[in-house]
Amino acid sequence: MVDVEAVRRVALTLPRTEEHLIRDRVKFRVGRLVYVAFSRDETLMGFGFPREEREALVASAPDKFLMPEPADLRYRWVRVRLAALDGPEMRELVTDAWAMCVPKRVAAAYFAGPSPR
Repeated sequence: MVDVEAVRRVALTLPRTEEHLIRDRVKFRVGRLVYVAFSRDETLMGFGFPREEREALVASAPDKFLMPEPADLRYRWVRVRLAALDGPEMRELVTDAWAMCVPKRVAAAYFAGPSPR
């Protein structure tokens, strides 16, 4: 099972990421763009996800993924039950959400890894 600490360990390795506590909710963001946020009870994680693909994601695993709250439907956002996630899947969701918030060159450099010298 994944928890906030596991997500923190991944998120804080991503360039330009900042952690904030807003209204008793842990959020990770780049600048003003939030790419991961937790419910107050830390059982759900919201994350950036392409709006046009989210209905298919939720339909593919409705016990795991949920649509955003009605107020968040306008955003590129979806939610997942932390208890249903494993580490590799969490890492992929977090890094993909982060990549939506940073300049393409920053994401490309991160995914390319360190350059050989």
